[in-house]
Amino acid sequence: MPRLSEVIAALENLWPAARAESWDAVGTVVGDPGQQVTRVLFAVDPVQEIVDEALKLGADLLVTHHPLYLRGTTTVAASHFKGRVVHTLIKNDIALHVAHTNADTADPGVSDALAGALDLRVVRPLVPDPTDREGRRGLGRVCELDHPRPLREFAAHVAARLPATAQGVRVAGDPRATIRTVAVSGGSGDSLFDDVRAAGVDAFLTADLRHHPASEAVLHSPLALLDAAHWATEWPWCELAATQLDEISDRHGWDLRVHVSKTVTDPWTAHAASPDSTAGAPN
Repeated sequence: MPRLSEVIAALENLWPAARAESWDAVGTVVGDPGQQVTRVLFAVDPVQEIVDEALKLGADLLVTHHPLYLRGTTTVAASHFKGRVVHTLIKNDIALHVAHTNADTADPGVSDALAGALDLRVVRPLVPDPTDREGRRGLGRVCELDHPRPLREFAAHVAARLPATAQGVRVAGDPRATIRTVAVSGGSGDSLFDDVRAAGVDAFLTADLRHHPASEAVLHSPLALLDAAHWATEWPWCELAATQLDEISDRHGWDLRVHVSKTVTDPWTAHAASPDSTAGAPN
């Protein structure tokens, strides 16, 4: 069985910490480099429910996309929910490793996994990494559909292929518009509208779209918008990452047991649709 330091070295090779954004908090949060690792769990969020799942599973290592402490802290007291996560991990010898923006821009990365879940053909990065001579790394992906579809049909396809959430998929644009090309970005993507417009695509699929940027985007051009749940757009990366670690394990003869959490940690739990979205405001 490999030691944690060996597994972390393999993960760092996939998602080097040096490629994370300067504001990000990636890498190993909890763990003894010398401990042995036999079972690994991948998840989006390092919340208590996921840590309890790792404990029940008998995992020695939890790998999440989102950081536990993004802005630092002065306490890990168990009276706080994040401190309770730390206590549970340490008491049960479960390591925690985070790959966030360094996984977003990786090749393959979060947006490749999102495109793959939707059967989209990746053409190029939306925002290329200038340090990558091959032009494969970067933020977001520009993709092509296997055949043109009306926006209404493409949105239904997205909703069916992504993990189910209370939000589902919100759509802006003419439902009859033909979609041939789409930019995708797992997680919050409304800072990328200039890049999306420059790419000349028919639609943009991301998460956490705010009112003003979305309103300005649809008034600026006929670009269609698809706004899915943040968690749902990033969960496919967990399956991709688990497959990558499985391949590394086979290559090294580690015999790791690698799992992907199917627990929905999207914070929204219900959705009440308006009876008639075309009726206008009440009098």
